[in-house]
Amino acid sequence: MPDLNDDAGCPCLSGETYGACCGRFHAGRAAGGPYPPTAEALMRSRYSAFAVGDVAYLEATWHPRTRPPGLALDGVTWRRLDILAAVAGGPFDTDGVVEFVAHYRSPAGGGRLHEVSRFVRGGGRWFYVDGEQRA
Repeated sequence: MPDLNDDAGCPCLSGETYGACCGRFHAGRAAGGPYPPTAEALMRSRYSAFAVGDVAYLEATWHPRTRPPGLALDGVTWRRLDILAAVAGGPFDTDGVVEFVAHYRSPAGGGRLHEVSRFVRGGGRWFYVDGEQRA
């Protein structure tokens, strides 16, 4: 995992430091919380987990019903996250949808992932269910 100081800017580009934003959720995974309060916050923390290579966090926040048996990151460098829309997914909702575009660089060049992701809440936590990629 790349070394990211808690005082560095968060990879999700929220404007907060990593420690005050997604880093606290990544660190909380082992300590039983805190957990992201909304589907969008979970989306941002998952993007940041991809950016810093935190496979354990990605697996822990993927719904058990749809989680792949093993997750390996492919050497992509994630550059920017743009949240386009969020529907429901608030602290009192049971499901939510977040549309985003994530920009990356790979050995083959630059690219972007445009996805509409579905999230569910259970046991006081949000989980990523699946996503539909868009052009």
